[in-house]
Amino acid sequence: MLTFLLKKLGVLVPTFFGVTLVAFVFIRMLPGDPVLLMAGERGMSEERHAKMMKQFGYDRPIYEQYFSYLGDLVQGDLGTSIITKKPVFKEFMTLFPATVELSLCAIIIAVFLGLPAGMVAATRRGSAFDHTVMTGALTGYSMPIFWWGLLLIILFSGILGWTPVSGRISLFFFFEPVTGFMLIDSLLSGQEGAFISAMSHLILPSVVLATIPLAVIARQTRSAMLEVLGEDYVRTARAKGLGAFRVIGLHTLRNAMIPVITVIGLQVGVLFAGAILTETIFSWPGIGKWMVDSIFRRDYPSVQGGLLMIAAVVMIVNLFVDLMYGLINPQIRHTD
Repeated sequence: MLTFLLKKLGVLVPTFFGVTLVAFVFIRMLPGDPVLLMAGERGMSEERHAKMMKQFGYDRPIYEQYFSYLGDLVQGDLGTSIITKKPVFKEFMTLFPATVELSLCAIIIAVFLGLPAGMVAATRRGSAFDHTVMTGALTGYSMPIFWWGLLLIILFSGILGWTPVSGRISLFFFFEPVTGFMLIDSLLSGQEGAFISAMSHLILPSVVLATIPLAVIARQTRSAMLEVLGEDYVRTARAKGLGAFRVIGLHTLRNAMIPVITVIGLQVGVLFAGAILTETIFSWPGIGKWMVDSIFRRDYPSVQGGLLMIAAVVMIVNLFVDLMYGLINPQIRHTD
């Protein structure tokens, strides 16, 4: 298992440095001058502009800027925001719990609804339930997040008045954050109604963010289950008189879970990408909205640092998924 882990780590290191190059070049391909954007409507003289370009190092050749950035990165320095003047890492870690809370709730909804739906659809192939699940999955996968989010806001917030439109908790509640996770902090605050308020603010964005992963997980679970159900060992288990629950739970589900876990791991990247739109629509104060604001302001250090941190989280999750492969199917450790 240690050799298997070291092989995976050996792939992650060059991948991460590849991401640094992409992140560094990407933000500089966008039109606009970050120094001029800082000046706003007041304008800036050429002398002042040149002085600030030199101050931030933007007057140097791009390859020198990149190697200087790598040098700081190796020392654990993601830079300082040119807008807020705060360390990028500190800003990221302040907002990251909000995105994690939203993403965790979304993936929980997707897994707990997608897995059973896919399993039942596979065992009842061709039934009305199977067609309903697959039609719903295709619709959910094809639905734009911004359009779906606005529809839910209009229905549940505007017409029915069941859920709040934006934010993480009502303005009636105020307490110092302890963990950064609003559900936990609202419980720790001891204020009556705080947890219910935090939960009500979380429902709509979680459902919106979970829609695409739910559809993908349901379809992949059904496909993997159908493939395994056709194997000889499953037919043999049935011929021996084993009950349907034991055949599905013991023999089928375990082998079908390998591609499903792959899909769930890959959905982490989808969740972070979807969080950008979801957080913008619902004014959710997480890294998605922070990244959008940083891009518009041409805040180079914030965008670069945000992309790197998101990439690092996705790679860590993928590493965890690879380790899960090895636990579910030990043969993978020897063949990979």
